[in-house]
Amino acid sequence: MQNESTSSSSGESLIGREYEVEVGPVAHGGHCIARTAEGQVLFVRHTLPGEKVVARVTDGESDSRFLRADAVRVIDASKDRVEAPCPYAGPGKCGGCDWQHAKPGAQRRLKGEVIAEQLQRLAGLTPEEAGWDGTVMPAEGDKLPPGEVPAWRTRVQYAVDADGLVGLRKHRSHEVQPIDHCMIAAPGVSELGIEKQDWPQMATVEAISATGSHDRQVILTPREGGRLPLVELDKPVSVLRVDEKDGGVHRVHGRAFVRERADDRTYRVGSGGFWQVHPQAANTLVRAVMQGLLPRKNDTALDLYCGVGLFAGAIGQRIGEKGAVLGIESGKRAVEDARHNLKDLDRVRIEHGKVDQVLPRTGITECDLIVLDPPRAGAGKATVKQLVTLGARRIAYVACDPAALARDIAYFREGGYRVRTLRAFDLFPMTHHVECVAILEPAEKAA
Repeated sequence: MQNESTSSSSGESLIGREYEVEVGPVAHGGHCIARTAEGQVLFVRHTLPGEKVVARVTDGESDSRFLRADAVRVIDASKDRVEAPCPYAGPGKCGGCDWQHAKPGAQRRLKGEVIAEQLQRLAGLTPEEAGWDGTVMPAEGDKLPPGEVPAWRTRVQYAVDADGLVGLRKHRSHEVQPIDHCMIAAPGVSELGIEKQDWPQMATVEAISATGSHDRQVILTPREGGRLPLVELDKPVSVLRVDEKDGGVHRVHGRAFVRERADDRTYRVGSGGFWQVHPQAANTLVRAVMQGLLPRKNDTALDLYCGVGLFAGAIGQRIGEKGAVLGIESGKRAVEDARHNLKDLDRVRIEHGKVDQVLPRTGITECDLIVLDPPRAGAGKATVKQLVTLGARRIAYVACDPAALARDIAYFREGGYRVRTLRAFDLFPMTHHVECVAILEPAEKAA
C-alpha cells in the first residue's frame, strides 16, 4: 500500500491510544499494515510482518482513513527481529532509520516485497514480467552479520536544538533527538566530530565526506539573524553557508565543491549539490546502466535529470568521436559542474532547464539511448509521452522510489515500451529506501 498522509478529519483524537494487533505485510514507507478490532487501518513502525505487538497511535482520529502508530511492545516476535544496534532507533526516537530492528537479509527481502507490490498495483507487472529475479542486492562491503551496521552515509544533515546541540529529527517531526554518534554515517563524516561541538544560532549542520577524495565540507544554515560560529573540527573542512533570504549556498572558506570519483572519472560537485550518498552507489549504478544500455559507437543519447553529468560522462566515453550525448538538468550550479566535469568530451552537451520544457525545444526527433534519473516524484506522464516518440533502442530508468518507477513504467507501456530487465540495490541500509534500475525497450522488439 502506498504511503499517504493522514487525511484531515474532525473525529476524536486517538493519539496515545494503544491496540494489540496482528501485523500484516510491509508497506511502502518503512512501516507495516495492521488493523484495529474495529477495522481501522494502522501503519505501524518498528515492527515486522507476522508479529503480534502493542501499537500506540502517533497520528490520527476516530474517523481518519488510517492511523499511524509505533510498536511499543512486542508480544510475539518475528524470527527476523534483532535488537536495534543504534541506541537512538526506536519509538519516539530518531526517524532516520526504519529497519534497525530487522536482520540485514530481512531488510532486503522487505524492500523486495515493496517493489513487487508497487509493480503489481501500479504497473500490473509480476517480477517475472519485469525481468526481475526478486532480489535486492547489497552494495559491495555491506553484507554484514546481524548486529553490525554499515557506515555508508557520506552526507548527513544534523538538526540543531534550541540549546545548540546537534541531533537528528524524530519521525514526521521537527523535534530533535540529540545524538553523540550516527551509526550509518560514513567514517569521513564521523571523524569530523560534529556531535562534540555546540552549534549556537544554527538550524542545521550538514556534513559531506567525498568518496573520491579527502574533501570534507560543512554547510551551515543559521537561524533567523544567527551568526556563524567559528568552525574548528577534528579534520580540515570547507565551510559553506545557506543564505536565509534566497536559500543560496555561499562559500565561507575553503573549496565551494567536493571531488567525487566514479567510472574512472573525477566529478566536481558544488555547493552541496546532488551526488549519490552511498560510497558504492555511483559506480554500482553506472555499471547497471551501461550493462543495460550497451552503448555502441556513434550512438546518440539523452541523459535526463543529469545532475553533475555522471551518466552523460559514462556514455560519452563509450560512443566514440561521432556519437553525441545531450544532458538536461534544472539546477544551475549542477549544470555548471556538469559542463566542467565533461569539458574533455566534445561530444557531450549540457542544457539548463526542466526536462519537459527543454526537450521539445531541442528539435530532437530520435535518439538511440535514453537514461533518466528523475527526482523522487518520477518523470510523469507528459515527459514519458515525449520520450516514447524518440524511438530509443533502450531506455535506462534509475529510480529511488518504487512507486514512482511503477507509475512511469505503466506510462511507458502505454507508449509501446516493455521492461526488459529490472535490478534493485540496497544503497540505503537500515532505511526503507531502495534504488532500482529498469531497462526498457520497444515492445515489438521482444515480440
